[in-house]
Amino acid sequence: MAVITASMVAELRAKTDAPMMECKKALTEADGDMAKAEELLRVKLGSKAGKASSRVTAEGVVTSFISGNTGALLEVNCETDFVTKNDSFLALAQAGAELIAKHNPASIEAMGALSYEQDGFGPTLEDVRKGLIGKIGENMSFRRFKRFEGTHKLAAYLHGTRIGVLVEFDGDETAAKDVAMHVAAMKPVALTSADVPADLIEKERSVAAAKAAESGKPADIVTKMVEGSVQKYLKEVSLFDQTFVKNDKQTVEQMLKAANTKVASFTLYVVGEGIEKKVDDFAAEVAAQVAAAKQTA
Repeated sequence: MAVITASMVAELRAKTDAPMMECKKALTEADGDMAKAEELLRVKLGSKAGKASSRVTAEGVVTSFISGNTGALLEVNCETDFVTKNDSFLALAQAGAELIAKHNPASIEAMGALSYEQDGFGPTLEDVRKGLIGKIGENMSFRRFKRFEGTHKLAAYLHGTRIGVLVEFDGDETAAKDVAMHVAAMKPVALTSADVPADLIEKERSVAAAKAAESGKPADIVTKMVEGSVQKYLKEVSLFDQTFVKNDKQTVEQMLKAANTKVASFTLYVVGEGIEKKVDDFAAEVAAQVAAAKQTA
């Protein structure tokens, strides 16, 4: 049986917004498996348990660059929010997006090898990154990027520096920018229901089945409940099926049709998404320091 620590309970509560004791029970039942505990809470508490699951846990910025039909979206991470306001860090991030668009690197490593000088550091982007780490005194890294090039036009939307969206489209630029803003707000996972990844659908089906099974209804009714939940989920996470944020009387697909505009793809980056940040247990740290002091006394 895994030992359930206070920091594990706090981490699960931050992810799910579930009550502390429910988090502890779920972790105990899941034998310390964080992902399984989160799923157990979703089954027991419904959508409330997933309310905070998208909270990000790392700092950094998302930058974009567009030139004609070529563009890029880039996430650069750092340790604290303080550094995200540093002019040198912001310049590095913006330069990275521009270099990706212009030179089409195959990887983060290839991106770092591109020629670039800043703040007296160089001659490559990676050399500048390392130089700024020493200068600012905080680690920073290029995490991920997406480059676009083709016949479609491009539109970008940045919500502050933490959320970035780039959309490929044909038609009206204003409509495309509205879609980019909508994506930042509603965070769809695919253009259409048919494009939603199978693993996400199966995970939702598993949760829906567990919840429906607790209803005690006949098997045929349970099956319909599960399928209904899955179809509802697909509409909620598919861009074209979502209700448009600027007009709740139409879907995004209807808005685009009215504007004679087609969206071919989109990419959404949220700073720190999927990164687990170290959870500091201050009480445990103090206890460890006291114990160490006693041993050396």
